[in-house]
Amino acid sequence: MRGKIIKGVAGFYYVHDGVCRTYQCRAKGVFRNRNQKPLVGDNVEFEILDEAAGEGNVVSLLPRKNALIRPAAANVDQILLIFSMKAPAPNWNLLDRFLISMEQQEIPTVLCFNKTDLADQAQEEAYRAVYRNTGYTVCFFSVQNRRGLEKVDALLEGKTTALAGPSGVGKSSLMNLLQPGADAETGSVSRKIQRGRHTTRHTEIFYLRRDTFLLDTPGFTSLYVEGLDCRELRDFFPEFQKPSEQCRFLDCVHVGERDCGVKQAVKAGEISPERYANYLQIYQELRDKKKW
Repeated sequence: MRGKIIKGVAGFYYVHDGVCRTYQCRAKGVFRNRNQKPLVGDNVEFEILDEAAGEGNVVSLLPRKNALIRPAAANVDQILLIFSMKAPAPNWNLLDRFLISMEQQEIPTVLCFNKTDLADQAQEEAYRAVYRNTGYTVCFFSVQNRRGLEKVDALLEGKTTALAGPSGVGKSSLMNLLQPGADAETGSVSRKIQRGRHTTRHTEIFYLRRDTFLLDTPGFTSLYVEGLDCRELRDFFPEFQKPSEQCRFLDCVHVGERDCGVKQAVKAGEISPERYANYLQIYQELRDKKKW
């Protein structure tokens, strides 16, 4: 039989048959011999050992479309990157680092902002403006008053989607609305540091409907950009592409050069100053790392 690994805990892999049932499976020793490790999201072939007890063995891994490093998951079609409008306020630097990481892994990302019940329309427009000209889809919703959730649900149709973002932004609350059977644990936001308390402890996929899966992941609070040369960073900011045509030098990295089209676009308000400031910080980090 074929199925999808929806959870891995303590050496067991829970495989959904794509219809209505989940089997508790072990992975055969052949995976260790091949230095293969099954991931949540892997499509697999498995054999049933005990139908009544719902037990089996994972026999083989089917070819992966992709594999995420952080969070560890396979065959993800898209990421819903969730931040909140307030409580906690968005950490733009962290958000941009995550976008770079997903671009490196070639996973489409949708930017989502929860808790619109705590903000007004002007703040929504201000947040949307930060990512104008980037090509990213930006979605606003409120789990609290259930505004905009129909748009979120439409984005999920026919795909395996991972929810990601810092703790405390409402990922688990959204999961519980979309799939009540998930029973995801929710947590409050620390008043002292205005950061969410970690609630999701492992990566798990939930079956929503035919060909539609939702993956919840542990929240993150920091993310380092890895495997990238500082001079390549400019390619991960899509809104730089057109203004860079006005740069005096073809190899312009938009930092200290004169006659830089990107810096001119920032001054003209065509590129978000927050995004450009994050670019400069990450560029410097990558440059300093290269020296060592």
